[in-house]
Amino acid sequence: MKVMIRKDSKGALTAYVPKKDLEEPIVAMASPRMWGGLVTLANGWQLELPAMSADTVLPITVEARRVAGVEE
Repeated sequence: MKVMIRKDSKGALTAYVPKKDLEEPIVAMASPRMWGGLVTLANGWQLELPAMSADTVLPITVEARRVAGVEE
């Protein structure tokens, strides 16, 4: 699924899923670099992000895979 990752003015990372019209803060990352690992959203969803360079400029839209979380 397409996911936009951005950083707000306070430095907090958020994920926006346009297909679901869902915007949630990223509350945990399996890897300090975020890219190529799992991130957990505030609603419990876990997304697997693609491997990318650590200096990737935000905001960016990526293809992520949902691996666990709250069912709809």
